Amino acid sequence: MATLPLRRLANVEIDNTADSIERPVLITGGLDFKDITNTVCGVAEAPRPPRAWLIAFGISSLLLFALLAMILYLITTGVGVWGLNNPVGWGFDITNFVFWVGIGHAGTLISAILFLFRQRWRTSINRFSEAMTIFAVICAGMFPAIHVGRIWLVYWLFPIPNQEQVWPNFRSPLLWDMFAVGTYFTVSLMFWYMGMIPDLATFRDRSKRSLRKWIYGLLALGWRGSNRQWLHYEKAYLLLAALATPLVLSVHSVVSFDFASSILPGWHTTIFPPYFVAGAIFGGFAMVLTLAIPAREIFGLKNVISLRHLENCAKIILATGMMVGYAYGMEFFTAWYSGNKSELFAFVNRALGPYAWAYWTMITCNVLAPQLFWFKRVRTNLWGLFAVAMLVNVGMWFERFVIIVSSLSRDFLPSSWGLYKPTWVELTTLAGSFGLFLMLFLLFVRYLPIVAMAEVKSVMPQAHPPHDEHKPLGDYWGDAPQIHAEQERLARAEGGV
Repeated sequence: MATLPLRRLANVEIDNTADSIERPVLITGGLDFKDITNTVCGVAEAPRPPRAWLIAFGISSLLLFALLAMILYLITTGVGVWGLNNPVGWGFDITNFVFWVGIGHAGTLISAILFLFRQRWRTSINRFSEAMTIFAVICAGMFPAIHVGRIWLVYWLFPIPNQEQVWPNFRSPLLWDMFAVGTYFTVSLMFWYMGMIPDLATFRDRSKRSLRKWIYGLLALGWRGSNRQWLHYEKAYLLLAALATPLVLSVHSVVSFDFASSILPGWHTTIFPPYFVAGAIFGGFAMVLTLAIPAREIFGLKNVISLRHLENCAKIILATGMMVGYAYGMEFFTAWYSGNKSELFAFVNRALGPYAWAYWTMITCNVLAPQLFWFKRVRTNLWGLFAVAMLVNVGMWFERFVIIVSSLSRDFLPSSWGLYKPTWVELTTLAGSFGLFLMLFLLFVRYLPIVAMAEVKSVMPQAHPPHDEHKPLGDYWGDAPQIHAEQERLARAEGGV
């Protein structure tokens, strides 16, 4: 018993030393704690943002103005300004909704699941991926609200008493969407905000203007970094991570029920829940690369968000892309093996029908393009990473378009078939949703910590100093028997075992 602490101590020393040697370096450039703080805080403390930020903010402002104009035009005129018709009652509106919900999945995956699995490379990219989740869900929630037609009666969707005695159908997956996405947004917002509290306190302490100091102090909730505060903070962070993890699987599964619970050929399939979840993670990580690569170049974060982080994201895109490609193939096999002629026709129509161009665009972007990540030269090349990520973003939008429009346009009866063509209003609304997303992200980058400084510092070598600062590692092995014998001698003298 007396020798147990020594053995545990020796193991920790040897493991930590080996860990620092064998694991790849995540933070490059020889930065220390002060350099991390100055680099991240400097993004928000700069008197003027970079020119690229101003240009991007101007473009996103124009797109957001166009979005607001299109929503106002839709409300004052009606959904007839869209290209919807009798067979295709869902078009760009629900396509955009499912696309943006999927984009928000990578944030929770990086924040919660990788945190529970103690993946240290998440620390440099989890903050802006969490922000991406919040902003993507905001964009997603807008489309169900405006596609209902009479938007002033949207409160009927909520299960609250009203004078008309109109109650939502609790057996409808559309109602499940509201609860699932609402819960996901709430938990993700809490997780994102709570993770920023230590960094907001750093912003507060460094602020020279009284207004900024007061705002950051209010947001920091009195954080002082005491041991007691860190103890409660880490417990709460762990609990929220455990709570958010099931949401990654549940939210997009519930979104897939909008389609899978129907009887429409092309939708009525049990593969949709895992297929949608894998696709959401696939598209979400592509958006992470799309945002991370320009951000690290513009704001000087190359040493904090290193190529190692980007390469890991590329590997996850490759893995989930293969899952999505497998799901595409299994859809055709299931349709053929079922013997259902309507189901088989629905998938043949996707590949050879009037929307074949959209289907093969989806296959090219989602199945073929990610295969380039098998090559390390592509995974470590910024232009290659960015190009493949952009193709995946395009492919994942077309995936939702193909699922929704191709199935609705040709269902059971040829007499009810009809083609859907989006109008300029829908195209402008789609572009405007990207403007809303980009503007929110740019404001976040400008005024809040884009990188989790406290978490990045915890994975740096300075946070785990090697135990060979005073002597070589071999000396520990040489001294261990003598220390062991001395401890045993003291234990016997004291009457120990």
